[in-house]
Amino acid sequence: MDPETALEFVKHGATLLLLDVPQYTLLGIDTQMFTVGPAFKGIKMIPPGPHFVYYSSSSRNGKEFSPIIGFFIHAGPSEVIVRKWDQQEELLVKVSEEEEERFSQAVKSLEFDRHLGPYNLSQYREWKRLSNYLTKNVIERIEPIGGEITVASESVMVKNSPKTAMEKALEEQLETSKFSASASASVDKSKKRGCYYTKIPHVIKRRGMSGEELTSLNLDKTELLESILMKDYGGSEDLLIGELQFSYIAFLMGQSLEAFLQWKSLVSLLLGCIDAPFHTRSQLFTKFIKVIYYQLKYGLQKDREETNCAGVGVSTLLDESWFSADSFLHRLCKDFFLLVQDALVVDGDLLMWTRSLKELLETSLGWEFQQNSAVDGMYFEDDDEYAPVVEMMDDTNYNEAEAT
Repeated sequence: MDPETALEFVKHGATLLLLDVPQYTLLGIDTQMFTVGPAFKGIKMIPPGPHFVYYSSSSRNGKEFSPIIGFFIHAGPSEVIVRKWDQQEELLVKVSEEEEERFSQAVKSLEFDRHLGPYNLSQYREWKRLSNYLTKNVIERIEPIGGEITVASESVMVKNSPKTAMEKALEEQLETSKFSASASASVDKSKKRGCYYTKIPHVIKRRGMSGEELTSLNLDKTELLESILMKDYGGSEDLLIGELQFSYIAFLMGQSLEAFLQWKSLVSLLLGCIDAPFHTRSQLFTKFIKVIYYQLKYGLQKDREETNCAGVGVSTLLDESWFSADSFLHRLCKDFFLLVQDALVVDGDLLMWTRSLKELLETSLGWEFQQNSAVDGMYFEDDDEYAPVVEMMDDTNYNEAEAT
């Protein structure tokens, strides 16, 4: 990158000024992670928009790490966001307005420039695919008081809630292999401020309905989806997808078990719908399948190397060992793929992204979805009169989706 272009990025991009961060601290922004060096004072050239910042303090020898702490920001053009390390609490904290203004002017005068690492713009497209519905409104609706998200201070209710064997293994992985027990014990549980996730009921119960009616209502989550969309999201499909992205990022980068459980609830709600994908909410389901396709594609990458070898303390959590063939995701995806196969009419974009998701799971995880002969990536009997009719709702969107 030539000096003039770089200077333009420095001026119009946001800057995250991080003062007094100890050496060897693991620090991440979006899909990028670094090990802090002695001269580090932050990150420059950050594209405007939503980002997730996360960090883990290190012992003096750099071999033990505290729980990951993360927070979302929504950066404006040329904005300077200032955080300062509190040595006693081992936290990045906000500074006073007067200090922030003084430091902002210093950053804009390039006084800190040689101490600021550049945002890796080559990874920005990947981050955009994980956060394209993550607006400032979504962040403000969900983030906890104070903004910090960390598994070490998550509520007893979450930790004591019923979990599958896979979820118990994940919890154990988060609590033991990712940071020292002593560091976890030092977190003040009284300061717990959980995220304000939307409550997703697992079972619908209504007075006056027969058992058969309740069973039917719970088999197809379409009515529950409609109710939640109107009641909790004001009818906005994008807010729901934004929460799906928020919870996934907080889980994968921030290592939050609470976030994983919310991601699972939203995925289970959507994949549990029978009528909505083909009649009332085809566009929502196209967005949804595309979003989880990119989430899983990123999380399951085997060849991704952490920047500056920072992965020594923190690694991706989408481990194949807990994506077993008897997991909730395998079961729900298998049912959904069969649903698409048997539908009389399917939106073309939805069919394309469902096919892509299916191929990703088969290739990355070795999952098998028993079906028959192939037609455009989905599987049907050769003489199946009920094979779906593909309806191309929008050729432009289809071409754009194929291009990405």
